[in-house]
Amino acid sequence: MAAQHEKALVPQIRFTGFTDPWEQRKLGELASKRIEKNTNGIKETFTNSAEHGVVSQLDYFDHDITNDANIGNYSVVHPDDFIYNPRISAVAPCGPINRNKLGRNGVMSPLYTVFSVDDTIDKLYLEHYFKTSRWHQFMFLEGNSGARSDRFSISDSIFFEMPIQCPVLEEQELIASFFGRLDSLITLHQRKYDKLCVLKKSMLDKMFPKGGSLYPEIRFAGFTDPWEQRKLGEVASGFEYGLNAAASDFDGEKKYLRITDIDDQTREFRTDDLSSPDINNPIDDRYLLKEGDILFARTGASVGKTYLYKASDGKTYYAGFLIRAHVSDEADAGFIFQSTLTERYKQFVLLTSQRSGQPGINAQEYSDLLLPLPSLMEQRRIGAFFDRLDSLITLHQRKLELLRNIKKSMLDKMFV
Repeated sequence: MAAQHEKALVPQIRFTGFTDPWEQRKLGELASKRIEKNTNGIKETFTNSAEHGVVSQLDYFDHDITNDANIGNYSVVHPDDFIYNPRISAVAPCGPINRNKLGRNGVMSPLYTVFSVDDTIDKLYLEHYFKTSRWHQFMFLEGNSGARSDRFSISDSIFFEMPIQCPVLEEQELIASFFGRLDSLITLHQRKYDKLCVLKKSMLDKMFPKGGSLYPEIRFAGFTDPWEQRKLGEVASGFEYGLNAAASDFDGEKKYLRITDIDDQTREFRTDDLSSPDINNPIDDRYLLKEGDILFARTGASVGKTYLYKASDGKTYYAGFLIRAHVSDEADAGFIFQSTLTERYKQFVLLTSQRSGQPGINAQEYSDLLLPLPSLMEQRRIGAFFDRLDSLITLHQRKLELLRNIKKSMLDKMFV
């Protein structure tokens, strides 16, 4: 039995040179609850978010929600203290535990459990330990969701009985360093992704005319003529409604696109959840997408959302609450698509879709959409510019997803 227990205390992946089983310790053996109250009048209140960690309330809520009358009873949080938030969520089923990495003191509501740890455990190691689900089983066995379904309930005395699986300090430090570097890479790509998204928003604002103007703020050298106001129906045809079909398991060939398959941020077609049209009659090929096709959502919360079909999507049918418009050779499909991401287009959607009941825009209304258009050559330059920018954004988004998946996998394999 002892041999089985030792085997259970060995991770699936570990650094070379370490073979001894990990030691099981109680949280209370290496940590103590912070009982210091806010007698010095600290004003900054922290919160512990499952997604963002320990942050200032001012940053998280855009305003301070602290009750000044009770702030003297709040717990003082020091740098590197850990905080347990009993509020449960989909990503933190028994509440998150995070470390104060803000580098300054603050205060937190007594609803949170604040604790410090000693030098027998690496703080970054413990921080990542709490990113795993290893401690959840103990919480579910010893605590409960209490009277409130969104708040976990566990007494302090039981909480500090929590078992923590610990290798020797040197191995802890190596594990902590590994995940620290991985987090740095994730942060780097997140910043690049965020900067590119801000850049795109700015360029959409500057490279397309605003209001009633026919001149953009920024344009490529050599182009000086005013843009022309045209209806979308003058440069696109076939404003047809999507295939009316139910979703079925993907058959490996006939995939179709619904509004829910389009990523709200990148407007990319998500291919991780494909399905096939489920209909009794043979599919009419007029529902097949081809180059130059732009899809418009016609009703519901997604009304106005657009998608530009790419040949890389393969043989794809369109279905559900979608309208297809095929852009003619008189215009550049990439340019028209980018036009639908501007504030001008968003105002069109807002004003046109308002109806009694569910919001919607029909095919004729999309056909009557007024767009400022430059020459075809300038359209192509603008379309190509944003296509390259979108490719960069997608690249960093995919790297972020890859790194997060690697981290999730390694958290599972490098901890007992």
